[in-house]
Amino acid sequence: METPPVNTIGEKDTSQPQQEWEKNLRENLDSVIQIRQQPRDPPTETLELEVSPDPASQILEHTQGAEKLVAELEGDSHKSHGSTSQMPEALQASDLWYCPDGSFVKKIIIRGHGLDKPKLGSCCRVLALGFPFGSGPPEGWTELTMGVGPWREETWGELIEKCLESMCQGEEAELQLPGHSGPPVRLTLASFTQGRDSWELETSEKEALAREERARGTELFRAGNPEGAARCYGRALRLLLTLPPPGPPERTVLHANLAACQLLLGQPQLAAQSCDRVLEREPGHLKALYRRGVAQAALGNLEKATADLKKVLAIDPKNRAAQEELGKVVIQGKNQDAGLAQGLRKMFG
Repeated sequence: METPPVNTIGEKDTSQPQQEWEKNLRENLDSVIQIRQQPRDPPTETLELEVSPDPASQILEHTQGAEKLVAELEGDSHKSHGSTSQMPEALQASDLWYCPDGSFVKKIIIRGHGLDKPKLGSCCRVLALGFPFGSGPPEGWTELTMGVGPWREETWGELIEKCLESMCQGEEAELQLPGHSGPPVRLTLASFTQGRDSWELETSEKEALAREERARGTELFRAGNPEGAARCYGRALRLLLTLPPPGPPERTVLHANLAACQLLLGQPQLAAQSCDRVLEREPGHLKALYRRGVAQAALGNLEKATADLKKVLAIDPKNRAAQEELGKVVIQGKNQDAGLAQGLRKMFG
């Protein structure tokens, strides 16, 4: 933090009495010390990421992980440069940027210039180095278009897109990834073309993009890639979320499709929440009721699972999937009761 200019204290002002002069001197020095001891401003987030309306869009909070990564970055800085008292250019808070969903922490190595950042449709020339083998883009220079192209369906695609949205032209940064023990990933944004923010798009354009994402998600789901499909459905939902309520009916279908992906990915809690979004709009939605029943059974909430599956059968008595799932829940409940009874016998026997 820059300190305001301080009036230089020179020779004693003979027009003032000695005590008054010393008092003013102490007040000036105290003010300087207080200014310098004030904590630095927290990092200002220059990026506003659109968050999916439900956690199912794969937005998960990892605040503790992000704080740990920052501590590691600051520790490395002190090891290489010495203590902050000996280091006039210590690591600044503004040199670190926390991704809001906790997926990575960015440390700026070389600052870019200007204030503009890549937006939807921007063609970016990027240098990527150090990604774990098989999980990142090809080493070296590549061109990526924001919001467009199959590269976004890769496991690394969403992470790079989030990072690029926070970078200025010419910026070079290191990324610390949770669970990645190797050296930091390095990303350089050499240049990019002008794009548009989502709020600049017309309603028809947002709906068209959402339909494309939904169609691509369905293709990926049928091809056995529920993870890629979930990313597509999540992006479509983020686009439609910016429209005024109640929003297009496609949101209901997207939440239901997202729930199917989350069940296959072993995320029953998220699947149940996605189904809740559907049932808020359509209480009798059969697929959402069935999928929430399956999710509740996986979470061990057998009464809730039974209630949802019975609702499905009340609407569609011949629904074989619901019949089979309800049978599994009944057996699961009997096993739970038997286990509880056996535990009680041991306890009081």
